[in-house]
Amino acid sequence: MSRLSGLVALITGASRGIGKAITLRCAAEGATVIACARERNAEPVVNEILAAGGVAEVCTMEVTDPESVGEAVRTTLEQFHAIDILVNNAGIVRDQLLMRMKPDEWDAVLATNLTAAFTCTQAVLRPMLKQRRGRIISISSVVGQSGNPGQANYAASKAGLIGFTKALAREVASRGITVNTVSPGMIETGMTDGLEDKARETLAGQIPLGRFGAPEDVAAAVCFLASDEASYITGQVLSVNGGMYM
Repeated sequence: MSRLSGLVALITGASRGIGKAITLRCAAEGATVIACARERNAEPVVNEILAAGGVAEVCTMEVTDPESVGEAVRTTLEQFHAIDILVNNAGIVRDQLLMRMKPDEWDAVLATNLTAAFTCTQAVLRPMLKQRRGRIISISSVVGQSGNPGQANYAASKAGLIGFTKALAREVASRGITVNTVSPGMIETGMTDGLEDKARETLAGQIPLGRFGAPEDVAAAVCFLASDEASYITGQVLSVNGGMYM
């Protein structure tokens, strides 16, 4: 596979779960991958890519810190002279019923899941506009489309990414930049590992395909949107949820 050959992809939250799968898939499809995470948490993923003959760099980034984001983007441009793909994947949860939710639980989720996407996108936008090409892909969630009790902060942040995507897509389409969202459903990650068997069965029963998805399912959707095969797709939400929300 080489659909992304010659392209530079900057991916946030690249160290585990969906972000790790996206990072590995982009590298396997030929992209030079800048794997961004806190501290050096993405190092094992980068080592895996290098061992397979791919090209990747560790990027220590705090997505809620504009200076950290700006420095990462400047370093990438100095070294590789372009950023062709941005994947806004970094995200956290702080689940709580709204009446008990503390302001810092709301603020932390919105800062990481939504404001960080604004910060990272704004940082890469000028070079993308200059090169008249780019792919911006944000990872939303089925919860941002359907809602979920105890996740008002998370649902708001993920729904916000959809609105952000649609508005930006209209702003930059004339410069050859596409902006899309991938919206996963129930995916087998660290966030779902702690579910009890009964809860897992109940959730699987709400999914027409009858099972949870894999991180690789989301990664495949991201790489499609990042490729030339999706050059006429912008402002869209690509749901990867087994039919859980239609």
